[in-house]
Amino acid sequence: MLSYEKLLVYQSSMRFLRFSRNLIANLPRGSAPISDQLRRASISIPLNIAEACGKTKTPDKRKYFAHARGSAMECAAILDVCYEYKFLSHTDYKQNKELLRSIIAMLSKLSRHANFMREQEQDQDQKQG
Repeated sequence: MLSYEKLLVYQSSMRFLRFSRNLIANLPRGSAPISDQLRRASISIPLNIAEACGKTKTPDKRKYFAHARGSAMECAAILDVCYEYKFLSHTDYKQNKELLRSIIAMLSKLSRHANFMREQEQDQDQKQG
């Protein structure tokens, strides 16, 4: 198992990806723009989490966690649009908005942690220099 696969945020993002794939498959004709946007944004979340975990420098980690967070927020807005257009049920909307809220919170925490680690690295560099 790779390091990112152990993260709850990665596992949650994959659960949302499965939901979004099913939603996309059931969107009505003429929904290609929403479908494409949701497909790209939902795929972007786990890919950016994995990439962040592969980085060794703190600013790089933060950048990819931030990209994943932005994609999760985009997915949340797409769900709002889909709900407004009645493309998904109230239950699916609420459950998956909550899942995205959780993903966003975890990504925010990871980003703050990366920032903390960077400050620690800078303090160590100053003490050594």
